[in-house]
Amino acid sequence: MPVVLTRPAAAPTRQLEGPFRLLADLLTAKSVHDVGGAAGYRVGMISDDLARRLVAAQFPALADRPLTVIAQPGSDHVIYRLGDDLAVRLPRSDWVAGQAVKEHTWLPWLASKLPLAIPEPVALGVPAFGYRYHWSIVGWLDGEPATTALADDEQAAGDLAGFLHALWSLPVPDGVHPELTRRTLADQDQEVRTAIAAVAADFDPAALTEVWEHALAAPPWSGPPAWCHGDFHAGNLLTRGGRVTAVIDFGGFGRGDPACDLDIAYTLMNPGTRAGFRSALGLDDTAWDRGRGWSLAGGVKAHAAHAATEPRIAAQARRQITAVLHETTPPRRPRIDSV
Repeated sequence: MPVVLTRPAAAPTRQLEGPFRLLADLLTAKSVHDVGGAAGYRVGMISDDLARRLVAAQFPALADRPLTVIAQPGSDHVIYRLGDDLAVRLPRSDWVAGQAVKEHTWLPWLASKLPLAIPEPVALGVPAFGYRYHWSIVGWLDGEPATTALADDEQAAGDLAGFLHALWSLPVPDGVHPELTRRTLADQDQEVRTAIAAVAADFDPAALTEVWEHALAAPPWSGPPAWCHGDFHAGNLLTRGGRVTAVIDFGGFGRGDPACDLDIAYTLMNPGTRAGFRSALGLDDTAWDRGRGWSLAGGVKAHAAHAATEPRIAAQARRQITAVLHETTPPRRPRIDSV
């Protein structure tokens, strides 16, 4: 990989900014990529021309490389392949506005300590040309997205348990790092209940609420904050030759309850491999109850947000929610009516 400065070159002295530049993008671009979500980039769309200008203006040594958009892998970024060995990641929404800076800060420290490959930050871009987010250039990771073909693969379950064990065991730095602060299950209570109501046409809201309340009633994580990936689901894994080789998208990375990373048990595994995964991590019922709650929360929020606009993401969320509900559920608590 060529040596690349991690800070952008000085911006051009004359350039259109704000919506006027974005309007010019939309009038001249050969391809544009819609930015979804209510909190998305409202000024316009991310265009191929915008991506080329950002790279050329801030990292001119890379300006002559081919730039090819990648079929949309998720809802957070528009991703381009830059030459053979780099990728450009442009955030699509406020939700991931700080991800580029956080990954640029922490992933180089993590990389040598984990058993699977993770993205290697190469350059950090800054807002320009009316585009308001920091963005990143990272090393290209070869591989295919993980699919349910791995659901009954005990080797994959073991590899993923090994990755989490290594991550959770790393020392967490002292001091104040606001970008690493993660929410608790209880912090999400209202939005999860709102999402449950929103998906009531597709799932039994009483069953969802029961699983959620059981998770909330579980004793909270009592250990010191652990490193967490924070968005550890099948869509953030890469595979080669039927083996998991890389973990990507550390936007939710931070310090908190490690049970938040049990999403993968419900987005990828079947009941048999899920049990082996749990055993390999040595998780007790309390941790597993919280993990089930974390996965339910992510599933219902994703389904509520994307069911009408992103069928692929909605289908993934549906599988996740169904897996949570099909697992042995907590016994129903007797209803006590007021008198």
